[in-house]
Amino acid sequence: MKIAVPYENGQVFQHFGHSALFKIYDTENGKILSSEIVSSNGQGHGALVGFLVQNGVNVVLCGGIGAGAQNALAQAGIQLFGGISGAADSVVADYLAGNLVFDPNAHCDHHSHEEGHTCGSHSCHEDKGGCTGNCH
Repeated sequence: MKIAVPYENGQVFQHFGHSALFKIYDTENGKILSSEIVSSNGQGHGALVGFLVQNGVNVVLCGGIGAGAQNALAQAGIQLFGGISGAADSVVADYLAGNLVFDPNAHCDHHSHEEGHTCGSHSCHEDKGGCTGNCH
């Protein structure tokens, strides 16, 4: 099974649609066999699911993610676990051990945030292109 995590500086990057890098883990029988950091080559929201399919990904662990990307992942048969933060390697280890804490309703709709609006544990920064954390 291949697990992908939007990645930045060792952490789960918090905005799926703006992910420049993914760390992709090759796993088997609950163990990580290998991992690599892969550039999305600047592909945005819509193209990221195709990128993940091309890389054989079965599961995505991420922070904030929009409804369109959620639907595209579901249509591609890729399982999604959202609302996650922390060190990417630890998150994958927790997932494999069956201990992952995630939000099944995590989503990000940074296009409609009002000034001063907060999404869960973070503030939305319109001046920086949207959400920087777990949007609910």
